[in-house]
Amino acid sequence: MPAGGVDLRRGLATAVTVLLGVTIVVLVLRIVAAAGQYGVISDALDGVRVSESDLDGADDFFRIMVLFGSLTQLATGIVWAVWFRRTRLNAEVFAPGRHRYGSGWAAGAWFTPVVNLWFPKQIANDIWRASSPAGPYAPRGLLNAWWVVWIVGIVLNSATTMQYTVARGRMIDTHVAVLNVRGRVDAFQNALATSIVSCLVLLAAAVLAILLVRRLTAMQEQRAMAGPQGPAGYAGPMPGAPGMPYGDPGYPAPHGGSGPPAQGGYGYPAPGGGQGHPGPPQSPPPPAPQTSPYGQQGRQPPYGSGPAGY
Repeated sequence: MPAGGVDLRRGLATAVTVLLGVTIVVLVLRIVAAAGQYGVISDALDGVRVSESDLDGADDFFRIMVLFGSLTQLATGIVWAVWFRRTRLNAEVFAPGRHRYGSGWAAGAWFTPVVNLWFPKQIANDIWRASSPAGPYAPRGLLNAWWVVWIVGIVLNSATTMQYTVARGRMIDTHVAVLNVRGRVDAFQNALATSIVSCLVLLAAAVLAILLVRRLTAMQEQRAMAGPQGPAGYAGPMPGAPGMPYGDPGYPAPHGGSGPPAQGGYGYPAPGGGQGHPGPPQSPPPPAPQTSPYGQQGRQPPYGSGPAGY
């Protein structure tokens, strides 16, 4: 439950994981559909008897899987953005003021053209640093691998979609006429083969995304137990916490009893009646006033300062 500004409920993480699992299943079916359509066309080119219904069925199955894939990816993307913003809000509690973008960008950057190619990764880097119990320089191998595979997958998928649309548009006359045009068939099969590759890359990205969700969820749960970050960004006790000396700057030390406290570190009493830490260095006394040949200090000569500062 939300505690201390950190929301550790696992509902969104579970929803994202389930939707990513559904996405993986749809991608596998899309690979099967593309391979089936590729095989039917190859059989027709090799002289194997293939009916028009076989060609239409393979084409319809692939297009349905593409549609299901688009709907699944849209639903997953929306829930992912909500979950990602949640992690960003938690990271702000762990390391306030150390993030490059606001929490709104954590959700909006995914749907903003052009900037969605690097804004989400920068936000993810900040979340990872703030959420890592090991400190801001914890290894980011999983995070980097997921991002690289994801970018390659979406770019390749976009190019494949365009290639498939163009190739299919040139083959929508009749199957008998098209099969006699080898160049068009080859282009269409190349589009199907590229589609299979893009699906494999997206499938790998989905698997890495599931691992990332699980890892980041566990990191934030552990990080919530470690307290605020120190001056260098590391998790751990801050000055004034148990086991740390009293009187560090900005953290008051308790002093019980009556009467004025004995002087300890920075003017606060040391535990156990000890001397405590020495106080802060005293500022040097101000310089003695310099008299001016023109009378009162600070009065300017009537003709301004000369080259030598007079």
